[in-house]
Amino acid sequence: MFEKVNEQMQIDFSAYLNELRTQPWQIITLIIDIILVGFLIYGFIKITKNSRALQLLKGIVLLVIITVLSNVFRLRILNFILTSFMTYGVIALLLIFQPELRRALEQIGSSTFTKMFGIDKSLRDKTKEDIYKVVIAVQEMAKTKTGALIVFERDIKLQDIVETGVVIDAEISPQLIANIFVPKTPLHDGAVIIANNKISSAACILPLTDDKDLVKGLGTRHRAAIGISKESDAVAVVVSEETGKISIAKDGTLIVDVDEDALKRILMKNLIIARFGPEEKNDRFSAIKGKVADRKAKIIEYKSLKKNKKENKDKETDKNIKE
Repeated sequence: MFEKVNEQMQIDFSAYLNELRTQPWQIITLIIDIILVGFLIYGFIKITKNSRALQLLKGIVLLVIITVLSNVFRLRILNFILTSFMTYGVIALLLIFQPELRRALEQIGSSTFTKMFGIDKSLRDKTKEDIYKVVIAVQEMAKTKTGALIVFERDIKLQDIVETGVVIDAEISPQLIANIFVPKTPLHDGAVIIANNKISSAACILPLTDDKDLVKGLGTRHRAAIGISKESDAVAVVVSEETGKISIAKDGTLIVDVDEDALKRILMKNLIIARFGPEEKNDRFSAIKGKVADRKAKIIEYKSLKKNKKENKDKETDKNIKE
């Protein structure tokens, strides 16, 4: 059976090569053909990736290889059994892969072709969506005064930092982020690194800033956030465990007591507009609002620093008077 198939394939292949020699323009159709087949194979593998069908597919491939080898080494009895089984292989495939084929047809019928391959969202839209998810998680943790430290990787890679923690490599979700920072759980103490639109790692150790001019009231999370923003171009979001206030560290500067709108604008400006550029008028407007938010935040930061310095000075005065 396989010998006849091989002979027919050789004849067809030779005829196709002759056709390409006489009509070179058909090379373009050949390239398109190969690309489409590649997409179909990729789509099928993606559909079967998290199902039992992938293991069955591996078994079928192994069976085909054994059948070919039995023909090459003249194992006639084994080859006869396997080729007889292969006669009904198409029907068997339809029965085995019925759920996956049904799912693929439903996806083609209910959505665009690109959605089938998971490329329906642009990187810009995905990043924007991830920012909203992080903001939701941060706001919830701020309400309950749950300490948190989230670092967004940008152009400078943080692989050495990622390796200090526990690799997660999960899709970003508010529930997962909030769950990581639940007090007294194994992963709560440390930083979460977000890279390539995923939660890359948790419980990561960050370098602490040695800036002596910082307010003494700042905790380890704030110092770590400033430290990583000094050593890289990363943006770090901190939730204070004592006050529940949200801060952002970028370029070695800490912006304290940031509200939800300011948090969104600053993250959009640094993670989307800085990377992809303004796309629409709304983005340009967001960029302007982001600058205003930065200025307001710096004013808040200055007032906070001034207030803390005054409190420290008053404490020292009281101490001297008591002495």
